[in-house]
Amino acid sequence: MSAILFFVSGSCSKSFLDLDPYTQIPYEDAIATPANMQAALNGCYAQLASPNLFGRSLPLIGDLASDNVYLSSRNSGKYIAFDQNLITTNNNEYRGIWFDAYKAILRINNVINANLPADESVGQMKGEAYALRALMYFTLIRTFARPFTDDPLRPGVPLVLTYNPSLRPPRNSIREVYDQITADLDFAGRMIVYEKGSAHFSRPAVTAMKAKVNLYQANYEKAFVLAKQVIDEAEYTLLSRDEFLSYWASAKPHLPGDRRETLFEVSADEFSNAGSDELSYLYQQTGYGDALAGASLVELYTQADIRGKLIAPQKREAAENPAFVVNKYSHITGDYDDKKLIRLSEIYLIAAEAAFRLNQEDKALYYLNTLVNERDPSHKYSSSGQRLLDNIILERRKELAFEGDRFHDLNRLKSDIIKKDGQFPVTIPFSHPFRIAPIPQEELNQNQNIEQNDGY
Repeated sequence: MSAILFFVSGSCSKSFLDLDPYTQIPYEDAIATPANMQAALNGCYAQLASPNLFGRSLPLIGDLASDNVYLSSRNSGKYIAFDQNLITTNNNEYRGIWFDAYKAILRINNVINANLPADESVGQMKGEAYALRALMYFTLIRTFARPFTDDPLRPGVPLVLTYNPSLRPPRNSIREVYDQITADLDFAGRMIVYEKGSAHFSRPAVTAMKAKVNLYQANYEKAFVLAKQVIDEAEYTLLSRDEFLSYWASAKPHLPGDRRETLFEVSADEFSNAGSDELSYLYQQTGYGDALAGASLVELYTQADIRGKLIAPQKREAAENPAFVVNKYSHITGDYDDKKLIRLSEIYLIAAEAAFRLNQEDKALYYLNTLVNERDPSHKYSSSGQRLLDNIILERRKELAFEGDRFHDLNRLKSDIIKKDGQFPVTIPFSHPFRIAPIPQEELNQNQNIEQNDGY
């Protein structure tokens, strides 16, 4: 019988399906009832909050490896490779992402594969698990493979859809991985019935994620249709200017029925959190305070732009002055900040970009200006052509700063990364090996069927 929690025997060599044990519950006893399945699903959600995943590394690297964030000259020694642009196959942060992502997938597979009598409740739980698996494969493919827009036939990541601790699979193609993501989201959309609050996948969150996945595949027609469906039909309200600062100051996920802005977020509360390994510790000066917003990002916000109020100029002793401190994550005790993964504001930006690429500039301007009006009412775009696309990408940068998307956006757009801030300014072209993560050396040593990315 399938299980979420398992103990790995010592007979298997270490691979992403052969991890250090994280519980002592025997594999064959774990999921026997719907209550077991709910506990197992809760464990899947909890795994997302690992500091190797959305708890810290994924949102931080997405900005630090791009042009939004740099490390203070006085730092704790964390994530230095991304600041100095020195990535190797032994990079500890990428290793953590790889192993913890596949650990999450193992947990999720055991929920999906559990053999329980089908009813609405079991279907709901399996639907959420399908959405979580799609999220993890989307995370892996954006991190460890070239973008779909480069060449979908190039190596992606291994697809593992069942529990099999002896498996040593090769990498599936990028297209195959995206096809699996799409299939999982389709299952999730059909099976999820209830909305359980923003810390759980809902049907609108699945639709929103489909829109984002299609944007990354340059399937702009479908991305637009799905984004418009969320905006028009899901009854979520766009984060207003008046609510903006209090929204980011709150550490609480939304309860069922509260459809303000957040479609899905990863929770970290006072009982289940990573403590000093939380993302907020890297940004807050009462924590480590290592990660600072670059002046080149700060200068993009006008005085009237409410988003700029989340960045405060301070002095960092024996280091930067000014040091632009990020306050999007402000809690370092008690109830820690949730990590927003899908927001309605991004769906407006997806609709704007997709509409532009479909030669519907009037619609692109509508969705873009609807969002911008809630951030900087003094500003309204009237551009066209390449300038309009540049404006949309600029607003993505400003709206989603410090949420981990910038690096992946620059990759799918095949744009240079131009780092202007900190001690290590550099231009990293799209062709550079560091634009994607290496397969961890530990995995290569144990899995002879897997190949490394070019340039490592």
